[in-house]
Parts: sequence; structure tokens; C-alpha cells
Amino acid sequence: MNAPLNIGGASVLPDDAAQALLIGRVWDVETSGPRVVAVQEEGVFDLHQLAGTVSELLERPDLVADVRAAMDAARWKTADVVEASLAQDPTRPHFLAPVDLQVVKACGVTFVDSMIERVIEERCGGDASRATEMRELVATALGGSIGAIRPGSPAAAEAKKVLIAEGLWSQYLEVGIGPDPEVFTKAPVLSSVGLGAGVGIPSFSAWNNPEPELVLIVTSAGQVVGATLGNDVNLRDVEGRSALLLGKAKDNNASSALGPLIRLFDDGFSLETLRQEEILLRVEGQDGYSLEGRNSVARISRPFEELVAATFGKHHQYPDGFALFTGTLFAPTQDRDEPGQGFTHHMGDVVTIRSSHLGALINLVGAAEELPEWSFGLRQLFGYLQSQQHVQAVSLGGR
Repeated sequence: MNAPLNIGGASVLPDDAAQALLIGRVWDVETSGPRVVAVQEEGVFDLHQLAGTVSELLERPDLVADVRAAMDAARWKTADVVEASLAQDPTRPHFLAPVDLQVVKACGVTFVDSMIERVIEERCGGDASRATEMRELVATALGGSIGAIRPGSPAAAEAKKVLIAEGLWSQYLEVGIGPDPEVFTKAPVLSSVGLGAGVGIPSFSAWNNPEPELVLIVTSAGQVVGATLGNDVNLRDVEGRSALLLGKAKDNNASSALGPLIRLFDDGFSLETLRQEEILLRVEGQDGYSLEGRNSVARISRPFEELVAATFGKHHQYPDGFALFTGTLFAPTQDRDEPGQGFTHHMGDVVTIRSSHLGALINLVGAAEELPEWSFGLRQLFGYLQSQQHVQAVSLGGR
């Protein structure tokens, strides 16, 4: 399957790529395994001597300095690796999802607009044909005041009373304006796909959409050290039938896309930078259809620190760190096929998620059952790392 876009290497990197400290993973065809890398506009640097996994790398106390010191001689050209990634060419070095041992977690209903769409899904019971009617009903009942409510505040508690009285209270409103955010496990370790890979929509879903999100990269100590982009693929009909089907709606083959790279925090880029990040979405169909959307992170209803604290703490630890999807403002209502049916993916859609500081994550939509199966797991990774240690030992012994 060839990617229908022909774009240069620099176009998937951040706008200020010359100042960005970028790390990720590349599949090395010579050794048949993943290498931790640093990436600049012209070259990709193999960091395998520094760390065998991204998780290990991020735990280094002098992370930024160590990465910069290890960027000695580029092993690959960035444009070549990007081209192979977008062409889905497994015979050439290509980018993988930039995390490995980290657990992939996600926060839901962190924006009021998407919260209302979750309420609509629930009221429709997953039936897209009822969405327009329910959207009008919910909008009339809620009005515009709920958007200013601080989750967990006395005003939120009062709004809950009003909505219950109107018969419109929902479990989505509970996590949207209640005291506790929704946090769930999005994908198993090592199952996420990266730049250029197919993202999967299973055959049992007829109402679905991409979810462009900012993803925080957090260490085992709960420290946010960088960020990347993510597509938290959503099956609206499945979750709309019941929130208890969240696992079926969220975790399928190639349903978690991350990348293109992790941008590490340094003197010029921090968590404060991300509070105003604009994440742009574009969906281009083979039928000429196009959809554009925007996830304005500044409109998030809970601060990043609250989402991290709800995920990590005395109640739950992550010894290998975690990646945290922070939710999306984007909820498509534009009709694609039949009037009143809203948006849903077609096979072959090209999904581009882009932001100025994090670059562009580009994926091609395919049937989850037909995309490459997830076959490289923890046993394979540990076997590869052990084999590379043996190669290194033999090389040193021969000196």
C-alpha cells in the first residue's frame, strides 16, 4: 500500500525544527529491530549506544545534554526515512511510534464541545441517523453557559442538579464537569503505530472518526519531559451503545497512532508552550472529500497537571513511564454521505494531524482486520536487545 502523498522530510517536522530536540524510533532493516534515534532536519542519529529503549532514555537525569552529546554522526537521511515511512515500505528504515515500554493512557471528555458530542452519542444509542435531532435537543437544554464551568466546582455541582432535573444527566457530563476526569488505557505496550502506518477501523463500526490530540510523555517519576501528537481513533457507534464498550471502541488493531516524534522539553520548549498549541486536522478521501478541524489546547477544561495527577500517583505507578492522550476539542458533525448521518471514515482516507511545535502525523485509514497484524511485542523486543548486547560484546572482544 503506497501513501498517496508525496511530501519532503522537513514537512513532517516542527516549523522550528532547527531548534527542536526530537527523538523517536526507527526500524533498522540491517539488524531487524527498533533503534532509539534523535532527528534533525538533515539526519537521523542512532542512539542505541545511549539507550536500548525510549523508556530507558527518558529516565536519564541529564536527558537533554546526553541526547545532544550523542548526536555525532547521522546514520540515515531524514528525508529518506520519512519517504519510506509514508510509502509503508518495510524493506527500508522507517519511523515507528516514538514510544516503546510506556503504557499508553488517555483522558476523555476534557473539552466541553466533545463532551456534548459524547452525550449525543449516548442519547442516540450509537445510531448516527438520530444525531442531528439529539444535537438540537441537547443544545437547547444546555445553552451556552456550561462551557465556562470549572470541573469539580460548586457551579458544576449545581449544573448537575439542573441537568438531572431535566432528565439530561449523562455519565459523560459526570467526567466532563464532575470532580474526576476520565482516564483509561488506550493501547497495549508496543501496539501503537507511527508516521505513515495504517490506522485501523474494524468492520463492525459504521460511525467513527479521528481524534487529533496532544500526547504528553511522562517518566516513571511522573515528570512530563516532552510531547508528541496522537490519533485516538474513535468508534462513535460502539461507544454510543454503551460506555462499557469503551475497550471495544478504543483498542483495536492499529487504533492508536503516535508521532511523528517526541519533542523533548528544553530551554526553548516547555509545558507552558503547549498550553496554547493549535492542533490541526485534515482528512482527505479518495473520493475527493475533505474535512478540516482544529483542536485548540487552550480550551481544555482541566490543566495538564490535573490529568497527570489523575493518572499517576500513590494510587497508580508506571515504572516504564507513560504516554497520555489529553483529549480533543474536535468532534465532526459535517455530513459526508447521507444528510443527517454526520462524518464517518472511508477506507483510504489520509489523516494529517499537525501542529507548529510537534510536526505532522500522517496516516492512511484501513480496515483493522486487513492491516498488518501487531506481531512485535515484549518478547521480541527483549530478544532483539539481548542479541544486540551479544553483538556489541563480540565486537568489543575482538578489539
